[in-house]
Amino acid sequence: MSSPKTLHLAVELDSAGARPGADPHALADVVADAERAGFAFVTFDDAPVPPAGGFRVEATVRAAYSATLTSRIGLAPTSHVLTAEPFHLAAQLASLDHATHGRAAWIVGTAATPEALATIGRAHPDDLRREVADVVETVRRLWDSWEDDAVIKDLATGRYLDPDKVHHVDFEGETFSVKGPLITPRPPQGSLVVLAAEEFADVVQPDIVLTDDLRHRDRTAPLVFGELEVRFAATEPSPNGRTRYTGSPAGLVTLLEQLDLDGVRLHPAPEDLPVLSQEVLPELHRRGLLTPPEPGATLRTTLGLPRPENRFAVSSKGIA
Repeated sequence: MSSPKTLHLAVELDSAGARPGADPHALADVVADAERAGFAFVTFDDAPVPPAGGFRVEATVRAAYSATLTSRIGLAPTSHVLTAEPFHLAAQLASLDHATHGRAAWIVGTAATPEALATIGRAHPDDLRREVADVVETVRRLWDSWEDDAVIKDLATGRYLDPDKVHHVDFEGETFSVKGPLITPRPPQGSLVVLAAEEFADVVQPDIVLTDDLRHRDRTAPLVFGELEVRFAATEPSPNGRTRYTGSPAGLVTLLEQLDLDGVRLHPAPEDLPVLSQEVLPELHRRGLLTPPEPGATLRTTLGLPRPENRFAVSSKGIA
């Protein structure tokens, strides 16, 4: 009898009604709870425009703060490509991976509403998909602009950097250009784990595709995660059209066990997160479906994703 496959679970900490983003104490509590429960990673939602009636600390800042409170769980902020400079975005995310010792991910945000674009005074791009693809490609090139052994730190000789192992990316897009190299050494994972919604998967080529169709299984993607809203006490459907689960914790375990997906990102209400942590994940672990992250493991290791080769290192060795 074959053993059951591992199901990776993530949890969104900014689901409707859950707002720890403005309260560091609340954030510390929910992140610690998610790590103890055995989630593979947590995600932090974000938008160029603050939420109505309040404010929220930027997602990568919340993830960096959470890095100081955790040691195993992955941390995945949403960062939007149209309202940030690609160079600054790459540096910020690379720094997060260093801060977490390789537990960082990036959810590619594609907000393009007039309100979002007005925050930086720009117009809607002529080709949204093309610009999303250009930004993600540039960020990946910038992460590769430092080879893994570019930093020497030789006190005896006073050599701290091998300049031959730091490369210009020389990217020319339709709306921007980046010369490089990055000001931050290559992330510990080589490339952060990149997540993108299914509608942008073909142009982003993410490590994880996020889909609202729990019956869907794209065999061309490295990993596919379903999106599932959880409201144990609710009876009404989700207002945003996402699939919503409203049954018992035991019923959710059964549902998750039956899915032909690599993982699921759960979107719970604040009162539902403790139920997930205390009833659902322990039962999945008991059934052999869930393996919590190991201390010291990178997020790529937790998810079974390989560490990518550095494109410039391969080229400089004359192999490419």
